[in-house]
Amino acid sequence: MTTDSLKKAWNELSPIQREVAEWDTGSLFVIAGPGSGKTRILTCRIAHILDLTRDKNFRILALTFTNKAADEMRRRIEDYVPGLDNRLFIGTFHSFCAEVLRQQGYHLGINPSFNIYSLDADLQAVLSKAIMEVKRINGVEIQPDKNLLSVIHNLKSNLILPEDCSEGFKDKDDGEEVALLYQAYEDELIKSNALDFDSLIFKTYELFNNYPAIAKRYRTVYQYLCIDEFQDTNYSQYRLVHAFTGDEYKNVFIVADDDQIIYQWNGASYKRIGEFINNYSPKKIQLPLNYRCPPEIVEMANNLISHNFFRTANKKPIEPSRLSSGQETVRLLSPFEDFSLEASGIAKDIRRRHLDNLGSVAVLGRNRKLLESMKEALDNEGLNAIILHRKDSFESTPFKWLHAILDLAKNQQNQISLESVCGTFAQLTQNEVYEVNKEEVIRQAGISNDGYLQQWIKIIQEKNVDEMTREIIDKTFRCLVQGRDFISYIKYAKDWFEKLVAINKKTSEISTDEVFAGYPEELDVWNNLVTEITRRPGDALTLEAFLQELQLRPKEPIPDKDEVVLMTIHGAKGREFDHVYIIGLVDDILPSYQSMKKGDNSPEMEEERRNCFVAITRTIKTLTMSYAEKYDGWHRKPSRFINEMGIV
Repeated sequence: MTTDSLKKAWNELSPIQREVAEWDTGSLFVIAGPGSGKTRILTCRIAHILDLTRDKNFRILALTFTNKAADEMRRRIEDYVPGLDNRLFIGTFHSFCAEVLRQQGYHLGINPSFNIYSLDADLQAVLSKAIMEVKRINGVEIQPDKNLLSVIHNLKSNLILPEDCSEGFKDKDDGEEVALLYQAYEDELIKSNALDFDSLIFKTYELFNNYPAIAKRYRTVYQYLCIDEFQDTNYSQYRLVHAFTGDEYKNVFIVADDDQIIYQWNGASYKRIGEFINNYSPKKIQLPLNYRCPPEIVEMANNLISHNFFRTANKKPIEPSRLSSGQETVRLLSPFEDFSLEASGIAKDIRRRHLDNLGSVAVLGRNRKLLESMKEALDNEGLNAIILHRKDSFESTPFKWLHAILDLAKNQQNQISLESVCGTFAQLTQNEVYEVNKEEVIRQAGISNDGYLQQWIKIIQEKNVDEMTREIIDKTFRCLVQGRDFISYIKYAKDWFEKLVAINKKTSEISTDEVFAGYPEELDVWNNLVTEITRRPGDALTLEAFLQELQLRPKEPIPDKDEVVLMTIHGAKGREFDHVYIIGLVDDILPSYQSMKKGDNSPEMEEERRNCFVAITRTIKTLTMSYAEKYDGWHRKPSRFINEMGIV
């Protein structure tokens, strides 16, 4: 019984979009440029299949690259076919791999309650321990180097095991040292019951490759595979897909655009699409219409990207679906004398043109340094602005404590979480009486055979605590030690935070202000994350699954409606804004200095051109571009991309 919302969305599809959405079995390569409506098509296709097979039990696997995209698609599908979302897994590659390893990782010796390390500090700590172990066991002294993690990352991304990695080094001694360190690094992850992001992909690939029966079981359950933003897949992700599908499974539906490959540093390559074509022989359908950008932007984008050679053969230019408004859609401002004047000028321009709707404005820059200066200029104009960037951990004391105590409930021998619980609880309560020494907890837990969380609770209870503190401690014991009701506990903990905030508002102590710095913003982030994680269908959500998913998701703040958004071009991919400003449009910045060193016809220069292509096509209404004659005291030429876009 098709819902009205699905009928409405279906009727809004163009004939070629409907052809894609109606695709049933076999491999399909959808060439979808910016603003082509691919999210609507993908969600309509998935909902259409589920709607037509209400009496079936198979599931659909949909993979994408950001949780934001996955959550948006999930919401639409839930609206289109309510009650059928339990037959769908939609998430990132890493989320899917985490779920597979929770269920089947024991074949590889992986504990289902594994931690996921994403923070550089955690990974560096693992690396430091590995270096010490190599010296202790092998007598080899390896000098700490920030590049060592990158070396291990590259090896994992290429699915190279420690015992095989030495062959890839020109210097035999270097290869042998890295092999020892890589193995020690993996051993330390095992000791910590942890996986890093690369391990999630690598281990799942190993599982499917070494245990074909498991891969076959997943193919039987997930009879349709959809991959969004396929051009962003790296080598290990593509090999994972191939290990999942085997040679016979052909229901692979990919959406990709090789003009938007901007993650070459992470292994993305135009070659991946060629591999897919060779392995799966898909039918190709291009969606040429752009529903987002004004025609002036579409023309500029076509002019620019036509200078690239590494593109799908016989690809058509994108076409505008909208008519020109006849207004000043594209502006290239006169050159500023230096970047400080450029930032100031852009801030004044935003004030003059968009003061009543700051939330409709995005300023894009090639690097973070440009954005920080731009933020300062906007602050000087009295305009609200935020730099959006990936943030992997909570920074406010309340949510550092809540995250740590949930993690300690999951693994009651985790000394890192214990240390965080002890420190942040004392800060939250603002009472020296409640300070607990981590070593005391560990010592007494060893004597009593209690877990660290239970022993920490006992020590607190023995103190002369006030009623509100006793309530949160008792709740911790009932929900996290005696039971596993972490959802109720989260709600209670947030209520406790609000009581603490209310009490502390009556004081003006600087230390209290510091404790709750960033709390209101992170409260919104936490609530949003919990909502999205707990709404996922499937079996009852365990604490282990909740924390793993929480670790996978960025904790970036949610912009206010009256706030200018500042983002790098990489961060802006997949988004759209009414009014876009692109700053720093000069050679050596966009395109980058590194790409210019490689030459005009290099893959690096082509990727920079794609960066510019992505930046300008974020535009819904207006695009403003700017540059200065000097940056950091150095003279710069206007970006060659300005001329290539046909502006001059």
